[in-house]
Amino acid sequence: QVQVVESGGGLVQAGGSLRLSCAASGRPFIILNMGWFRQAPGKEREFVARIAWSGGSTSYADSAKGRFTISRDNAKNTMYLQMNSLKPEDTAVYYCYLDSSRRSWGQGTQVTVSS
Repeated sequence: QVQVVESGGGLVQAGGSLRLSCAASGRPFIILNMGWFRQAPGKEREFVARIAWSGGSTSYADSAKGRFTISRDNAKNTMYLQMNSLKPEDTAVYYCYLDSSRRSWGQGTQVTVSS
């Protein structure tokens, strides 16, 4: 079974930065894509960014473009989300996912941006 574990969340002031990490482990597997969703209180889970493991092509939600950067370390089976110029509306639980034979989700990491 594939496991994904997020880390790096926390409390930051508006305008600040955070880097989230997502590490994958488990039985031998092939990663197709990894990405991030987020869910704010009272709202539906929404897409943030994704990266193709082979080739590294990326895509972002409009809210993340120009501020967030997704990257990966193939050797470590780890994905990162560098978040800059954070806004209070970025406050949410951020969930990592991995696409292999099926989609696996992490437990989430809280990001809180104070105004």
